[in-house]
Amino acid sequence: MREEELERLRAIVRDCVGRHEYASAMFYAGRVALATGDPTDIYMEAQALLLAGHHRRALHLLTSSPPLLRDLRFRCLAAKCLEELKEWHDCLTMLGEAKVDEDGNVISQKDSNMMNLDKESDDHEINILSAICLLRAKAYQALDNRDIAKQWFKAAVKADPMCYEAMECLVDNYMLTCEEEKKLLSSLNFRKEDQWLYAHYSCMISKHEKSSILEAKFRDLEEGTSGSSFSISPVNKSSKCNADLMACKAEYYYQCGEYQKCFDLTTAILEKDPFHLKCVLYYLVASVELDRPNDIYVMSDSLVKNYPNKAVSWFAVGCYYYCIKKYSQARQHFSKATSIEGTYAPAWIATCNTYAAQQENDHALTAYRTTARLFPGCHLPMLYIGMESMRTRNFKLAEQYLLEAKKKCPSDPLVYNELGVVAYNMKDYEKAAQWLELALNHVSFPLSELWEPTLVNLGHSSRKLKRYQKAITYYEKALALSSRSLSAFAGLAYTYHLMDKFDEAISYYHQALWLKPDDQFCTDMLNFAIEEDAQTRKDFL
Repeated sequence: MREEELERLRAIVRDCVGRHEYASAMFYAGRVALATGDPTDIYMEAQALLLAGHHRRALHLLTSSPPLLRDLRFRCLAAKCLEELKEWHDCLTMLGEAKVDEDGNVISQKDSNMMNLDKESDDHEINILSAICLLRAKAYQALDNRDIAKQWFKAAVKADPMCYEAMECLVDNYMLTCEEEKKLLSSLNFRKEDQWLYAHYSCMISKHEKSSILEAKFRDLEEGTSGSSFSISPVNKSSKCNADLMACKAEYYYQCGEYQKCFDLTTAILEKDPFHLKCVLYYLVASVELDRPNDIYVMSDSLVKNYPNKAVSWFAVGCYYYCIKKYSQARQHFSKATSIEGTYAPAWIATCNTYAAQQENDHALTAYRTTARLFPGCHLPMLYIGMESMRTRNFKLAEQYLLEAKKKCPSDPLVYNELGVVAYNMKDYEKAAQWLELALNHVSFPLSELWEPTLVNLGHSSRKLKRYQKAITYYEKALALSSRSLSAFAGLAYTYHLMDKFDEAISYYHQALWLKPDDQFCTDMLNFAIEEDAQTRKDFL
């Protein structure tokens, strides 16, 4: 067969692959490989077989000539076949023995005679070593060796920062703590033209950063303008329509408690890209927080029809039942989601929350501990264990778990808020005030009604410390956020009462009782205030 005809057939193979006509690609690739016996053509045939779903046949072709496996591309493709066959131990054997340290640095590679014959691809493809590290990570993860998997995911993204899948697995599967994520990002070597990717990764890991800082990062990425330390490639100036970036922004809104913003943003994204599954996830959890069961029902129905084998579909059904307070049914569907995808963290955490909602304390604690073990970088299980321990009035244990949550994520204001509540219950009012002030300092957005209880608790702590004027300031701030806060009115009334300012105290007791006429504390204290005021006026006369 002449070289011109062979080249034409190779072009036809590439065209068939581009058109997803894999049977045709297989046929023509086989003809070329048979005619030439060239390793590049054999590799092309193996790729066509793999794409056509003939994994075992592709593996046989690649392993039938052991010298070919000295080429990293062949070995990587053979390992990919074994991944598709879910033969994980054989996949690791195919990739060869290697060791990696805690920071993701490969420290030993036994197959020193391996080589990469495809040198021309280095500038326009992800590094082959990165692809091999990624395959190793997936294999170890499938074998439930999550610690080693984490190290190989880090090695993959270190070998080539363009390996987005490795970074996404590390972040979405909560394999790293907040500090470990920052350390990894700072260790990556980006090319000048890839600084936009550095900015995107930075947004992915900044879950509780101040809104002004992160909004500026998102704005730079959306507009394709340069930041203070990098210049974004012109090719990405269309990224304002990038659903992945907007999903990252929606996650940030959700983590910061801005549920309405998260819902509005994901709704807008899903109108243009209705099956962007990461956006779907934050649409669902925001809908749960906003108590919108009808929206969740419509979304879950669509997902189950279109993606019956995806964890997010059954997570959506679980969210619907959770929203209507049918927790047992919700748990069944969350469990189905985790059986489909064992690393789907939202379903694991939601399963724990169903036990907590039913006040099944022992089951909830066991489930949270399991989740903490599966997702070592996630601080939420520790936070929720602390909250459950507080509910059973085991404040010392609650404090230990909350401090562990703080260690994993030192920027979450909710952790500081709960530490303040624990300190208050342990009658350490000075420490309570310190923790609660730290909580407010870590809030990313201007204070919303969500933080009204924190301000009220700060008022209570200040009152206990006899800092009455400061307490009044906090109560008034709480009322500015929520004008129907019984606790704030009662706190103001009692504080003025302690300051012997009976007119103000009586006025605020009345406003508290207008909100809740049968409140026993306010009723009793109002009577005392009226009596004391009368006695004071009598003594004055």
